[in-house]
Amino acid sequence: MSVQSAASRPLPGFAMQGTAEKTAYDPRTRALIEGPIAATLIRLAAPNMLVMLAQSSVGLVETYFVGKLGTDALAGVALVFPLLMLMQMMSAGAMGGGISSAIARALGAGRRADADALVVHALAIALVFGLTFTVSLLAGGRWLYAAMGGSGASLQAALIYSRVVFVGAILVWLFNSLANVIRGTGNMMVPALVTCAGVVVLIPLSPCLIFGLGPFPKLGIAGGAVAVVIYYALGSLALGAYLRSGRSVVGLAIAGIRMRRPLFADILRVGLVAALITVQTNLTIAIATGLVGAFGPAAIAGYGTGSRLEYLLIPLVFGLGGPLVAMVGTNIGAGRPERALRVAWIGAAIGAGLCEIIGFAAAIEPRAWLSLFGTAPEMIDAGSRYLHAVGPAYGLFGLGMTLYFASQGAGRLLWPLLANLARLVIAAGGDFVALRWTGNLTDVFLALAAALTAFGIINAAAVASGVWFKGGAARRAVILRTQERVK
Repeated sequence: MSVQSAASRPLPGFAMQGTAEKTAYDPRTRALIEGPIAATLIRLAAPNMLVMLAQSSVGLVETYFVGKLGTDALAGVALVFPLLMLMQMMSAGAMGGGISSAIARALGAGRRADADALVVHALAIALVFGLTFTVSLLAGGRWLYAAMGGSGASLQAALIYSRVVFVGAILVWLFNSLANVIRGTGNMMVPALVTCAGVVVLIPLSPCLIFGLGPFPKLGIAGGAVAVVIYYALGSLALGAYLRSGRSVVGLAIAGIRMRRPLFADILRVGLVAALITVQTNLTIAIATGLVGAFGPAAIAGYGTGSRLEYLLIPLVFGLGGPLVAMVGTNIGAGRPERALRVAWIGAAIGAGLCEIIGFAAAIEPRAWLSLFGTAPEMIDAGSRYLHAVGPAYGLFGLGMTLYFASQGAGRLLWPLLANLARLVIAAGGDFVALRWTGNLTDVFLALAAALTAFGIINAAAVASGVWFKGGAARRAVILRTQERVK
């Protein structure tokens, strides 16, 4: 078959540019395809960063009030927190990225009916995953929290809190899925406003339900969990109402929607791989913490305190990640692969630059950060070693993470998965070797830095090699020739 005949048919994952140019796009969608890249990314990133900061404040505020109930209550919440964070990361960043990517690519290709149908498919997926978390944690919570070190009153507190939170797991999944549907259209402001409004309600509601203030019942540790569930319930209603209002680029309509396997696949082929990457990331952290623990409590405290800075980079990277998914996905769908790549690299440059500035500053003066959490000399020493070793690699972490989000938009996550696997292997293997052979805590942290470096470089090399386009350079050439022929 000749190249000319091959070029005459649309290619999977890419609309023909001539067709795309004739499509009557919504102004918001057209801005993603034609607007100035850097300015559009920054404009869309600001609300996303606000969302992440607001959600982070929810956990801090709740922890503060629960702490007033005593050490056992605080320990119980601490046992549940990693599972709650895993669910948040999977629903908002992993499967949520799959939802945003599918919506963006459908809108970019001018498939409005498919984009509307994808909303219902996303909600069906959210219900299944939410129910899975509910059943799993209600059935296995006691065993899991006991395995994590819970016992006595702290274990009982964890079970009380967990049962309430995970009974409402479906609401968490619905909220994050609806928010990512809207983000996939290029609208970052509505999810941000709903989230911030919810935080304004949650901050006073949490202590009222914990301590029984005013007309509210005194629920103790369960009160904090009830407040969180109410927050996600009200937020889901608000986001659903917006999608039903007709003001959104896509709409929520149950009637007349037929469930179709290709639309489920469009979300899941990105979301499931991203969920696996999320599990890998949490496993990396757990293994590293365990190996650092061999050096004693001070080392764990220093590592935990120093690595908190890495967690503060997540709102920054996610702020860019949401717009990257939408912009890359829309341009891929519209048959503009060159612009999609430019969006990815500009976003990566911004993310890497900001993360490197923070990491380099922390490596130069680690005490400025560490002293916010404590002044014990052993903790300061261990935390300083961590930031001296890992801080300079934060730029490559930012590079890898922004390209991971861009790859979500492109629907190509094999290499981000392999890059994260390399990070896991290097971190675990390097830490084990350092622990057994040198017994030097600094060498353990250098292995973590090497893992972040590999993560960033592998993602960058993969995108640069053209792995987003099936068949490599030859297929990409066909795509470009197709675009030229239909102009």
